[in-house]
Amino acid sequence: MTARKNFLDRYLERFDSLDSNSRQSYILRLARERGFFETVFNAVDEGILVIDRNFKLRYFNRAARDLLALPEDWSELTISKIMPGIDWRRILQADEEAWSRVARQEMELLYPEHRFVQFYLVPLPEDTDLAAIMLRDVTETRSRTMDEMESQTGKAVSLLAAGVAHEIGNPLNSLYLNLQILEQDLKDSPFSDAAEMIGVCKSEVERLDSIIHGFLTAVRPGKGAFLPVDPRQLIVETLNFMRPEIEARHVDVKCSWAEHLPQISGDASQLKQAFYNLIRNAVQAMTNGGTLNIYGYLQDDFWIMEFADSGHGVKPEEISVMFNAFKTTRSGGNGIGTMIIERVCREHGAQFGLVSSPGRGTVFQVKFPLGGNRVRLIPEKING
Repeated sequence: MTARKNFLDRYLERFDSLDSNSRQSYILRLARERGFFETVFNAVDEGILVIDRNFKLRYFNRAARDLLALPEDWSELTISKIMPGIDWRRILQADEEAWSRVARQEMELLYPEHRFVQFYLVPLPEDTDLAAIMLRDVTETRSRTMDEMESQTGKAVSLLAAGVAHEIGNPLNSLYLNLQILEQDLKDSPFSDAAEMIGVCKSEVERLDSIIHGFLTAVRPGKGAFLPVDPRQLIVETLNFMRPEIEARHVDVKCSWAEHLPQISGDASQLKQAFYNLIRNAVQAMTNGGTLNIYGYLQDDFWIMEFADSGHGVKPEEISVMFNAFKTTRSGGNGIGTMIIERVCREHGAQFGLVSSPGRGTVFQVKFPLGGNRVRLIPEKING
């Protein structure tokens, strides 16, 4: 299979076919266009980096230079030196198929000042040898208290959650009461099958009520009750709870844990809600069945959990909006699940990211700090 020509190949072919006057005019035009695009890129607040397959830096804008304190001589810089602590070789493997994957992660920078940076990496469709990294400073967002984070979107989500819970909760209560009455009437009846079916219906109503309660808790969380918890146990409980949906979608779940994994400090209810949404997103991404692998292991100072599905993956144009409320690329989705995941992770001081290959699946990763030490939020600057 012939590799697609990159921009430089196409440019050289066209350049060779021009006469001297046309070449000069073409070069001047390219210079003007380069100046225009550099002006635009330097005007935006988000940092922009371009890297090649050897992880070398090829371009950066003003925001990226200021955020990462890039030196004057950057000709030999690689992305692993600029942004350490990221498994770049895993994200940017050398083969063309892996190079086409997209990624989103959040990291902590200590130099030139203490900042939290969220970055998106997407391949450049016009040049298979290059990839772009978009950097966003999320320090202020992360340093706000939960009350300060209650923006108009957050209020709308809370109102929606309360309304949905009310509209669903009342019929569920009525249904449950009538099922109890019917169960009493059939208590001494010879129709044992009917009594058994009523018991199943009651169990499903209780399950729906639990989902609504967990949803409200995650969307409008109070102060978490942080205690030593075992993430593996929470995962098993969540999987047992979701067993009917998992089996109905013909998804095979495999868990692999490293030995001697310690407990972490966390709120069990919030973590189970985050795991529920992570697993549900993965299961729903596998429309024709598939495999969900869940891994737990230690690396450096983190307790790492990964959810790897074999679904349809994430497209580059989807990754920048998929964590916004009400933004969803799935039919029937509401765009709230991923927002809940990120909120719970931040409350626990955990780092959350994903790597995806369109058409081949997605790996969601949560990194919990060990020793119960959550990431300290940076206080607001005091003027005066």
